[in-house]
Amino acid sequence: MPEVSTSDRAAVEAVVARFFAAFVSGPDAAERAADLRAVLLPQALVVRTAPADPAGPTTYDVEGFIAPRVALLASGTMTDFREWVVAGRTDLAGDIAQHWCTYAKSWHQDGAEVTGSGTKSIQLVRTADGWRISAVAWVDDPA
Repeated sequence: MPEVSTSDRAAVEAVVARFFAAFVSGPDAAERAADLRAVLLPQALVVRTAPADPAGPTTYDVEGFIAPRVALLASGTMTDFREWVVAGRTDLAGDIAQHWCTYAKSWHQDGAEVTGSGTKSIQLVRTADGWRISAVAWVDDPA
């Protein structure tokens, strides 16, 4: 396996940080979504799994993933939403990378503070324009 440069690791982790930075409530949600489009490949696959869901995993294309999140984050029904990496690990091999992480999230809804957490697996590939996310899979921890 080729040696991994610290600049590659930093670049991959910067893309992951940009991905998480998009999930903040408020009037700028649409602008942050534009940054999601910049870090996701146009053909990226996003998968949410919920072990208790009898329908199984939910899959999204890029726009199918972004649109409902922008609507929710900009709606005002929940405020102060943010999501962040708690701990993570990045593995690289040539032009592919994998970032495993646990994350936390918090927001206010109906006057109450709500929190959550989970695990994400983010796959990235090197393109002519730099590192981009090719797939994301996540599971929220049980409430």
